[in-house]
Amino acid sequence: MTPPTRLIRAAHPDDAPAVVALRALVHPYLVRGVESTRRMIAQPPPDEDWAAYVVEVDGTVVGWVSAYRNAQTSQADVGEVATLHVHPEHRGRGAGTALLTAALGHLLDIGARTVRTWALPESLPFARRHGFTPSRELRYSALDLRPAPPMPQPPPGVRLLPLTDLDPRRVHRAEVATAADEPGDVPADSISYENWYSEVWDNLGLDRAASTVAEAGDEIVAFSLVKRDGDRMWSDYTGTLPTHRGRGLARLVKTAALHRAAAGGVRVAYTSNDEANAPMLAVNVGLGYRPVGSSWSCLRDLA
Repeated sequence: MTPPTRLIRAAHPDDAPAVVALRALVHPYLVRGVESTRRMIAQPPPDEDWAAYVVEVDGTVVGWVSAYRNAQTSQADVGEVATLHVHPEHRGRGAGTALLTAALGHLLDIGARTVRTWALPESLPFARRHGFTPSRELRYSALDLRPAPPMPQPPPGVRLLPLTDLDPRRVHRAEVATAADEPGDVPADSISYENWYSEVWDNLGLDRAASTVAEAGDEIVAFSLVKRDGDRMWSDYTGTLPTHRGRGLARLVKTAALHRAAAGGVRVAYTSNDEANAPMLAVNVGLGYRPVGSSWSCLRDLA
């Protein structure tokens, strides 16, 4: 019998359907469609030195990883190894190690000194063998939108608006104001407009009709962003400006976004939260989300 032929190579846009199918198998709660994935490979975000690699076995994509500079933090020289995964039937044969080697090689080339990756609980031994130390746990949760939550009523002086026709710079300013104190190993305190526009506003999966902001006066005080693929959605980010927290605005905008997404045909919503983010976890539990998985942030000194 002829042994299978394995190839490690840079990803190209035409890999998108196979990459999405593989991701749906290993990470069913991650939502990114084919065209959005194709765009990501063909036109990666600026300032990230982004690269991606696939493993092929007899011409079939069975593994994926991306590696890039974290351009959203003030911490110097942070690299990310993102979504490294291999088809369950092809594990234990070196594919994961080959992908990680390619990713770390790329990060060395662009000058990264600290590397963060995310590992499923069953992959923690693999991460430790390759020099990573687990640090923080992330919870993935799902919500069935049948029936959809009713549209909430905002408090006096607050308006609920979809992203449609909003100036993206206003939404960017709101995210910058809310993200800096998000729990995590690497602070998201340096989000440029160009990078945000590419990753969020110009993302083909962004559902602007469902994504919702709360506006008070001329200020966006809370928002919930929705990225969608067919009848599945991802709550990309929900945040409230620090000066307006404690008023229930995060639940307000997230409920409105879920209602609008369901009206547009979404049937299941997914999200993730750091286990230390007690306020947002409480919002999600109150809305009926149930845990469906977890992963661990893992760090390594590349120098």
